[in-house]
Amino acid sequence: MTKTEVYMHGQILGTHSFLLRDGFLEPDEYSEIKEKYFLPGGETGTAATVLASFGVNVKIDGTHIGTMVAPLLKEFYKDKTVDLSSLYFDPSYEGLMDYVVIAGLVRSPMGMFQALYEPGAAKRWSMPKEEDIMGCQVAAIDPFFMEETQMVAKMCQKHKKPYVTIDCRHDSDLHKYAAINVVSKECTCNYYAEGKTIDEIYQMMIQNTDGLVIITSGEKEMIYGRKGQPMKKMKPFQVEVKSTLGAGDTFKAGCVYGLLHGMSDDELVRFASACSAIAISRFPLPLNPPTLEEVNALLKG
Repeated sequence: MTKTEVYMHGQILGTHSFLLRDGFLEPDEYSEIKEKYFLPGGETGTAATVLASFGVNVKIDGTHIGTMVAPLLKEFYKDKTVDLSSLYFDPSYEGLMDYVVIAGLVRSPMGMFQALYEPGAAKRWSMPKEEDIMGCQVAAIDPFFMEETQMVAKMCQKHKKPYVTIDCRHDSDLHKYAAINVVSKECTCNYYAEGKTIDEIYQMMIQNTDGLVIITSGEKEMIYGRKGQPMKKMKPFQVEVKSTLGAGDTFKAGCVYGLLHGMSDDELVRFASACSAIAISRFPLPLNPPTLEEVNALLKG
C-alpha cells in the first residue's frame, strides 16, 4: 500500500466552470461561452490535484460525495496519487457542486453552500478517521466543518502532525496550533469591517500562534512572518491572467508541499506564490495543474 504523505480534510466538489469569450456578464446582455467544464474542485479537491501533479501521495476526506460527483472524482483521479477511499458515498445525494463564471481577473461563483448549514439540514461531511491522520506526514484542514474540523486539528496535535489551514481568525484554536495559516483578502475584509488595519490584523495573527502567518491580497503585495520576527513582504509573480479560479487553493497546495519538504519560510512563500502564478495563467486548472519543473523554472527566472 502506498504511504500517505499528505492528509486533507475539507471541501471536495464538482465545479461547473464557464470561461467567457469577451468581458464579464452584463445585466440583460448576451455572453458567449468560450470553454466549459465539469471537473473536481473545492479547496481540498483543487489542492489535492496540484499536489498529485507534484508527485505527492494524498488522501482526502470531508464532503460527502454522491451520484453526480462520485463518478467524476473516480474517473479523474484513477491514474493520480489521490486516495479517495475515506470519502463517504451517499446514494441519495448528488454531491456538492458549484458553478463559476470567469472572465480573466473576474469570476463569480454560485452554489448552495449556505444550505449545508440551515437548521434541520442533513450533515454532508465526515468525521475524520484517526488512522488517516496517524498515517500522514503533514495535513491540510479547511475551516468549514465545525466539530469535525476541530477534531482533525485535535488529532493532528495528538499525533504531532503539522498542518496548513486557511482563513482562520486569530482567536481560533485552528489558527493557534497551525503550522501555517494562509489568510486571504476575503478573510481580512471581515477585520476591515471591524475597523482594523492590515498591520493590526497581522499583529493579532502572529501573537496568537507559533506558526507562519501569510496574508495574501490577490495581485497585491503579500505579508508574512512569525511572532518575534520582523514582518516580511513579497510581490506576487507577474503573469498573464487567464483565470483566477483555484489560485488560492493552489497557493495552499504550495504551502503544504513546502511544509512537507522542510522549506524555510522565505522559500515556502516564494514557492507557493509561483504555484499560484502558474495556476492563473491557464484554464481549466485541474486539466493543467502546475508541475514542479514549471514552478522551478519560474523561481529561477
